[in-house]
Amino acid sequence: MDLSEKLLRLKPEAMSGEEWQVRLELAALYRAFDWLGWTESIYNHITARVPGGERHYLINPYGLNYNEVTATNLVKVNLGGEAVDGSRYPVNKAGFIIHSAIHAAREDAHCIIHTHSTAGSAVACKKDGLRYDNFYSAILYGQVAYHDFEGVTTDAAEQPRLVKSLGDKAILILRNHGLLVACPGIPQAYLTYWGLQRACEIQVATDAMRGDNLPIAPRVLEQTPARSQAFNADPRPGALPFDALLRRAGIRYEDIV
Repeated sequence: MDLSEKLLRLKPEAMSGEEWQVRLELAALYRAFDWLGWTESIYNHITARVPGGERHYLINPYGLNYNEVTATNLVKVNLGGEAVDGSRYPVNKAGFIIHSAIHAAREDAHCIIHTHSTAGSAVACKKDGLRYDNFYSAILYGQVAYHDFEGVTTDAAEQPRLVKSLGDKAILILRNHGLLVACPGIPQAYLTYWGLQRACEIQVATDAMRGDNLPIAPRVLEQTPARSQAFNADPRPGALPFDALLRRAGIRYEDIV
């Protein structure tokens, strides 16, 4: 997004334009996830790195629904999950354990999405995980990693294992748990998560049908991710579908300040 003069006038005086842009996009993504039904009451998180030299991140205020998140009530935290902006809202520190581990280890992980969607959690409970036998899962071929369930993620001792499980991938399926996406930008994270969610939904639907699934030839699977990237080539990956989603959902930046 390009900040208009109108949006810049709504920016808190002491805040940089770069941080304001990230706040607006992240708040819009929370609203979009609510519109799409990808929410879990007040739980789960989408986080984004604040531009600049300090390791600060934005997270939803604990206790608010996704449709109550705004650009100004997002809480700025450090890697310990402690608010650094004097916010009056609490933060779910335990919920930030997964995000902080990946933000700290992966410089390219500017936006991290973690959900417990029904289809995603269902696939995470399957021994074989995500199968590469539908259009959307084929696009994700070679990009998916797995992490074994260790219970509710409240122990910082699990962080190194989470990082090791993710490696250099963009997608982590948390077994018996849910989905996670880590990307360089907010629109790209949305598009990656959307494709993952669609892949899981189709797998759940086909598993409920009679008969065997048609396999995709290994040669085709190996070619599909590169072809998809060429098709979606954009200076700012994911921006077109993200902006289209906001228009469809009636989400305007000036309304979520």
